[in-house]
Amino acid sequence: MPLMVTFFNVRKGRDTMFKRGMRHLFPRQARKTEEKYGIRFVGWFNVTEGSTWNNVVILDLPNYAVLDELYADPGMRGFGHRVAESVFDSKHTIFLRERMGPDFVYKP
Repeated sequence: MPLMVTFFNVRKGRDTMFKRGMRHLFPRQARKTEEKYGIRFVGWFNVTEGSTWNNVVILDLPNYAVLDELYADPGMRGFGHRVAESVFDSKHTIFLRERMGPDFVYKP
C-alpha cells in the first residue's frame, strides 16, 4: 500500500478559528511546552495510506519520563494522555524517541 506524506499548511485550511489558533495560539503553547518539559514540536503532516487521511504531529520527546511529568501537571494531563496513547497505540504517530546510537546505547 503506498504511503503519501504532505506537510500540513495552515493557509490551505478553511476554518478561520482553526487557522487563527494554529497561527497564534499553537506556537505559543508549543514554546511553553518545550521550555517546561523539553518536548520539541518538529512538524505537522497529512499522511494518507490508501484512501484515508490522518494528521500526524511529530514531537521530539527528551525521554519517556516526561510522560509522567505531563500526567502530574493537572493543566497538561489531557495532552499527556494523548501523547502517551499515541506512543503506545497509534501506528500513524511518529515520535523521535530516546536518542540512541547505532550501538543502541542512550546518547544524551
